[in-house]
Amino acid sequence: MALSPMDVTQFAAVDTARAARMLNEVRSARLSGGRAPVAPRPVIEQSWDRVLRSGVDPEHDFRSGLLAPDEVRRRREASELRHVLPVLREGLLSVADVAHHIMVVADHEGRVLWREGSARVLRKADGLGFELGADWREEVVGTNGVGTPAVTRRPVQVFASEHFVRSQATWTCAGAPITDPRSGRLLGVVDVSGPLETMHPATLAWVDSVAKLAEARLRELHMLSLERLRAVAAPVLARLGGRAVVTDRDGWTAAVTGMPYLDRVALPKPPAAGPRWLPALGACTVEPLGEGWLVRAAEEPVPLGATRIVLELGQPRRWSVRVLGGAEAWARELSPRHAELLYLLAVHRAGRSAAGLAEDVFGDPARTVTVRAEMSRVRRYLGAYLEHRPYRFCEDAEVEVVLPDDPRDLLPHSTAPAVVARRASLPTP
Repeated sequence: MALSPMDVTQFAAVDTARAARMLNEVRSARLSGGRAPVAPRPVIEQSWDRVLRSGVDPEHDFRSGLLAPDEVRRRREASELRHVLPVLREGLLSVADVAHHIMVVADHEGRVLWREGSARVLRKADGLGFELGADWREEVVGTNGVGTPAVTRRPVQVFASEHFVRSQATWTCAGAPITDPRSGRLLGVVDVSGPLETMHPATLAWVDSVAKLAEARLRELHMLSLERLRAVAAPVLARLGGRAVVTDRDGWTAAVTGMPYLDRVALPKPPAAGPRWLPALGACTVEPLGEGWLVRAAEEPVPLGATRIVLELGQPRRWSVRVLGGAEAWARELSPRHAELLYLLAVHRAGRSAAGLAEDVFGDPARTVTVRAEMSRVRRYLGAYLEHRPYRFCEDAEVEVVLPDDPRDLLPHSTAPAVVARRASLPTP
């Protein structure tokens, strides 16, 4: 009897060798155009499609140059992931060592910055090129537990010949992305890997839960930094008249005076002192204050004038919105969900109701509460250019969408039915 993709994952825990043989047949059939005994899991099939377009050789691994030790050290010191290493170690290492796994932490570019765990497995990883400073992006080494979660922005387990490159078929990996709670930006991936026989279906949930604990720790550290900034801001704001807000370097609000509280202010990228025009406040003066910025609003509002909004979706892992209007251009990096929502509004210029967006994103028009919550967050930084009932861009705004060269790379993380349908309908090169 043919097995479904989900059955294969569970089956591997019962009969690892047989499952590995079956997946090898699936991989061989996919590469040769033959008939496979079972369909690959969707997340794996989509990854294989991307990797094939990237030109990765399935029969020979490719190892780009390792980063020099000094560069690994520099990246470690600059990475926000250094703050959550204790959380990752406490949650993963004790079990990983006993289970003959290793823990690997890579940055947002797929470069391995930390490796710890079983000494025997570390030596095996060296043979695969899974070393400190190695580049494990999907487009370089194929489907794997570091590069694939970085593209999909969700946890992924890769077992045996689900790896695209044959030399990795003796390996099992489970990786989860870690994102910056301040910006939604991908910080990196934490991965637990080991030889084929160490596969367990619960590993992915375990790794994902620890990644979420790491993100919770980053949120806690962010709140502490805002508290410190608030203490610096209080005496300054007490002496000011008019409207003013103190934010951290990412625009998160520490304190306000003379105006309603805003969670976040969309600052220009990169922030700089001087006269500025900000979407939430209009004409402003921006000054450095402690570890953040003092933003003082002008008394007279400045008319917006003609506005051009550019939705940048051309990169595989980083999306942004640029607003060219008013006195100054500004840009903001988008989370995966906000990139989906703004793309759908750009496609449907007449607008979408909350139920329509819920059906577009989740395939369920009843999930309006989730959609309204996300759109409320979008409107905090783009509210001057969005209308609601239905949600839509303002009529006088010119909206441009920058797509990837290959439309199949449009928001590759997205499983939203409307986005999947758009990817399929766009002409390929």
